[in-house]
Amino acid sequence: MVIIDLSKFSGIVTGGASGLGKAITKKILECDGKVFIADINEKEAEKTLEEFEIYKEKVNFLKVDVSNKKEVENLVKKSEEIFGKIDYLVNNAGILIPRLLVDPLGKEEITEEIFDKMVNINMKGYLLCAQEVARVMIKRQKGVIINISSESGLEGSEGQSVYAATKAGIYSFTRSWAKELGKYNIRVVGVAPGILEPTSLRNFEYEKELAYTRGITVEELKKSYEKISIPLKRVGTLEEVANLVCFLISDLASYITGTTINISGGKSR
Repeated sequence: MVIIDLSKFSGIVTGGASGLGKAITKKILECDGKVFIADINEKEAEKTLEEFEIYKEKVNFLKVDVSNKKEVENLVKKSEEIFGKIDYLVNNAGILIPRLLVDPLGKEEITEEIFDKMVNINMKGYLLCAQEVARVMIKRQKGVIINISSESGLEGSEGQSVYAATKAGIYSFTRSWAKELGKYNIRVVGVAPGILEPTSLRNFEYEKELAYTRGITVEELKKSYEKISIPLKRVGTLEEVANLVCFLISDLASYITGTTINISGGKSR
């Protein structure tokens, strides 16, 4: 277990009530940091807060749609009021809906509605959260923004082209914002996980839809993970990604900015 001292750090984790966001929240709390969870799923957040009861003095929650500017503004305001400052933002909230560019059977094809929804959450949400948090960080001349991307943003992904495109956009956001905010001593770093242990994104319904877009069964989809070249011969854990995020938030990573770190066990296709 990696323990990094984040006792002087307080900030926001979007999508922090479940999956990777929850793992990141847990690790930050274990490192003695303070976390404001922003998530649209209140039921999941309630369960998470109960699970983190031992950290109740260090964790808060607010229901937030990250694609809604007013709700994001309120989130940042509340975080400042409760913690007194915002040292970090983990842009993590995202959505993945497998769809084909063209489906000859007309079942699982990208629609304008699906495209807009994914772009609004996966890109506009990152932009709105980073923008509001940066306003606060500029005043203090310090801070770090962690953007959770995906290795699919560089490789592309069959049946997930819109998701991959939004994650590719996060690579560019990260490099561009780092160049803009560096003068204020604000770091911007991306984290791009490869295949990880199951999360809320990798549930049965998701795997069923993804398998369809690839013309295979769910069982064949799961077996296909084994055929992908991962030199470490296993998928990653949520905790391993959370460990990296905590390191990047900390002052141990004080000279790291403008880059996206791939954490995929050396995965290639």
